[in-house]
Amino acid sequence: MNIGFWTCGVLVIPFFIVGVFFAILKEKAVKFVSGFNTLPKQEQALYDKPRLARDMRNQCFVWSAIMLGGAVLSYFFTPYMAIPAFLIWIILFFKEVRLDPHKAFEKYLLK
Repeated sequence: MNIGFWTCGVLVIPFFIVGVFFAILKEKAVKFVSGFNTLPKQEQALYDKPRLARDMRNQCFVWSAIMLGGAVLSYFFTPYMAIPAFLIWIILFFKEVRLDPHKAFEKYLLK
């Protein structure tokens, strides 16, 4: 086995498990979303929790698919195929990261 296969392959399982966690628990799982639990309870009620849980589930499944693709490609072609998988994942990850919880969840505000 090559290093590219293992570096991507190791991340497939945790991303998939977290996606299943959000799929099963649905809106109960949003308390595990980073930054959401820091908001006051009254403010948390202003957000669309089912949509937030659905987006987190989908995000984890996409990350898992990206890493699975990187693992498969690095196994069959070259270990360097893990690099594009990690770059794509990093871009998608930092696209969603916000330091301010209000900005991070503003698209989930109930209208």
